[in-house]
Amino acid sequence: MSEPVMMKAVVTYAPGDMRYEDYPKPVPGEGEILLKMKGCSICAGDLKAWHGGIRFWGTSEADRYIEGPCIQGHEFFGEVVELGPGAEGFEIGDNVCAEQIVPCGECEFCRTGRHWMCTRSAVFGFKNYCNGGFAEYINLPATSLKHKLPASFTQEQSVLVEPIACGMHALEQAHVQHEDVVVIAGLGAIGLSICNIANQAMPKLLIGIEVRPERAQKALEYGADIVLDPTKCDVAEEIRKLTGGLGCDVYVEASGAPKSVTQGMDCLKNLGRYVQMGVVSDFVKTDWNLIGDGKELTIIGSHLSAKVYPAVIRGMEKGLIRTDGLISHKFRLKDWEQAFETAASDPNAVKVMLEP
Repeated sequence: MSEPVMMKAVVTYAPGDMRYEDYPKPVPGEGEILLKMKGCSICAGDLKAWHGGIRFWGTSEADRYIEGPCIQGHEFFGEVVELGPGAEGFEIGDNVCAEQIVPCGECEFCRTGRHWMCTRSAVFGFKNYCNGGFAEYINLPATSLKHKLPASFTQEQSVLVEPIACGMHALEQAHVQHEDVVVIAGLGAIGLSICNIANQAMPKLLIGIEVRPERAQKALEYGADIVLDPTKCDVAEEIRKLTGGLGCDVYVEASGAPKSVTQGMDCLKNLGRYVQMGVVSDFVKTDWNLIGDGKELTIIGSHLSAKVYPAVIRGMEKGLIRTDGLISHKFRLKDWEQAFETAASDPNAVKVMLEP
């Protein structure tokens, strides 16, 4: 048997143990497509996995989500370089991205058209049978949901389809009305994109919450009317001042900070809608009675991107969905550690991208 062809990849073994090393280049099987990577951005989830977040590593093998060694990275795009037997709908040279989840196609949710809730829950980059984009090549399984990207798309637009799709689904869950006061907590690339998309729904007032002044300024450019810094004011009190003492109608949690959860409960008015989109790295303690006996809140989860990829691609192509300034840094794959450190600690970082 011949030796496998090798490629360079960043391989995750354990919390804090990621290695740039040789890894077997995938060979596409039945219905599969091989992409040569052209870019993959770093998600907050990747950072939390690197730092050992309980959401990813669990408390034991029994509740561990990551199955390593694996190659992380689910915000990717690449060029089709090889088609497996029976692969259809794409040609060599196409630029393609894929939705972050690889549905099984067999469970109740897949069979009823709700693939993003697939019980197998295989997201690119967290399973050793479903490697991600921090590599020179990535294999797209037959059941993965692939999207051809317009030839006009920039590298930045192409890697941002996935995170923006997550933001669009979160906002979709909120059912924003024109008379709503909407709060977006956490103004990273996804939070900024939610501001952009929410602004087009023309709510009564759009408020951002962010501690970094650079991101706060960008949010104003992306459609926010006001941005509040929770380290400089009592956010809930300020929102009540802006709303006649009532609070906001919608609170979208996009930061993943545990304190933002209780802050959101405080900010909401009676009958308000809370949407959890950010991935919180640890357990959260809150006054559960506030939901029922207090304000009769609607608590809504937002998982991945549902069915919005085509809308995001179309919105970008039409110029309705902005991406300027969202990719703040680019690094070569071999410099992954510097890239992760930048994403984690540089105050000017919004979204950091790796390219082979």
